[in-house]
Amino acid sequence: MTSPIADYLVESLLVLLVIVALAALVLIVARRAGLGQGRGLGSIELIARLPLEPRRSVYVVRVLDQVLIIGASEAGLSKLGELPESAVSALRGPEPSASFAAVLSSTLLRSPARSGKSAHEPASGVSSSAPPGGTP
Repeated sequence: MTSPIADYLVESLLVLLVIVALAALVLIVARRAGLGQGRGLGSIELIARLPLEPRRSVYVVRVLDQVLIIGASEAGLSKLGELPESAVSALRGPEPSASFAAVLSSTLLRSPARSGKSAHEPASGVSSSAPPGGTP
């Protein structure tokens, strides 16, 4: 005979496992059906954003064939103006030539050479073997 507490724990764990399995099944079925995925709004594109203050920004947005300048604040959104399609390429600027990882690795590799010290030397003239002002 088992104790009532052990029976209660086993029953609770089995119910929990059944609930988790049902949740996973519902998630799989919903993904295959395409539910819960954001529908792409191909007709709206954010081109640029300029934050002015913590809660105020200016956005340049393409909606279908119009390029709009939108102001956003605590009071809501307001249309500030329109731009010609030719101005979009000037707003975007040049595409970056290298990825962030490539720029970071090249910067890290040449940083000791730029300072004239090896990566293992301390930056100041203090020796690393003894603490400043004391004995080792």
